[in-house]
Amino acid sequence: MSIIAAMVIFPIPSCSIAKKENTIEPGAYQILQYHDLLAGKNVGIVANHTSIIENVHLIDTLQKRGIRIRKIFTPEHGFKGKADAGALIDDQDTAKSVVPVVSLYGANIPVVSLYGAKRKPSEADLKDLDIMVFDLQDVGVRFYTYLSTLHNNMEACAEFEIPLLVLDRPNPNGFYIDGPVLKEKYKSFIGLHQVPVVYGMTIGEYALMINGEGWLKDSSQCQLHIIKCKNYSHSAYYNLPVNPSPNLREMRAIYLYPSLAFFEGTIVSEGRGTDFPFLVAGHPAYPYKKFSFTPMRKEGSSLNPKLKDRICYGIDLQEVNIDSLKQRKELNLDYLFHMYDALDRRNDFFIEYFNLLAGTDELQKQILNGMKESDIRKSWTNDLDKFKQIRVKYLLYSDFE
Repeated sequence: MSIIAAMVIFPIPSCSIAKKENTIEPGAYQILQYHDLLAGKNVGIVANHTSIIENVHLIDTLQKRGIRIRKIFTPEHGFKGKADAGALIDDQDTAKSVVPVVSLYGANIPVVSLYGAKRKPSEADLKDLDIMVFDLQDVGVRFYTYLSTLHNNMEACAEFEIPLLVLDRPNPNGFYIDGPVLKEKYKSFIGLHQVPVVYGMTIGEYALMINGEGWLKDSSQCQLHIIKCKNYSHSAYYNLPVNPSPNLREMRAIYLYPSLAFFEGTIVSEGRGTDFPFLVAGHPAYPYKKFSFTPMRKEGSSLNPKLKDRICYGIDLQEVNIDSLKQRKELNLDYLFHMYDALDRRNDFFIEYFNLLAGTDELQKQILNGMKESDIRKSWTNDLDKFKQIRVKYLLYSDFE
């Protein structure tokens, strides 16, 4: 089946929820473009707390219009987006509105966790459904697991011949491409595909790439319908209306996340268990004592953070200029280099998880061997150029290059 035969891309409509001219609108807002696809059908939906239209949850909006939502599927962090990173989530009996609006519609929809006993919908989950909807706010970083949830849902839909409607949302880190490209050996749920750490695509564009590059099992094809965002381009900066997950609480952290998340593969705390995750980095042995923080158990975000109840000294990025983060348009390895040097290049600095985050063992080896950042970046060039040639085939919006 050709790529075109496996997808339908709906144009941006002239009639959508009233907004200021040129305001970026996610695909979910373009209700008139997909209402008829769902009307009269049994609908499953992959959703969480980010699946909103203005201040109303997508599920409430659709049910008010008479759409039959039969089942909800949830990714890491659960339907309300409050489960700890990596915490397994059981299926739930009911789903209620998670925004500050009383839900009047369908308070008894089964909720199936795709981050618990399974990561992919089963035949039993899908047998009574006519169509699936996917609406999650991604952050544009390879190790953010919503991409793997997208892949697994596409694979299940392809296997059981169920169309998948992707309501596209802007990528807050969609204005650049950078980082090492994942090697096949290091595939995992935090990285299934040979893409760089920051890949500069929306979730809709990424779905097209999964289909087009034959990345699903047996190179199967998912029947995709994609509702584009309105007024979006890859040169745009998009402020998320809600936190995408418990430890990404502001735009500054979202811009820093691609760089600071590497600390999750080290002995250094990235701030989980504080009020400012992904805005700090520290360790008890850090030699400079000007700034300190203490990771603690926090319900709804970090139940067992690294270095729990220990005073960590380190770097504070809470007031870093946010415009400088946007204008940089590349990963900042200085934080990683600095902490590695400040901790006397300890043999235990890196843990096994680091290579899964990097998608390769090369970055760790390069740092251990004292390679300069400029030379590390040069080593990414060929793989990034190859990825860019793939990426451009699936773009739905004007690019920054």
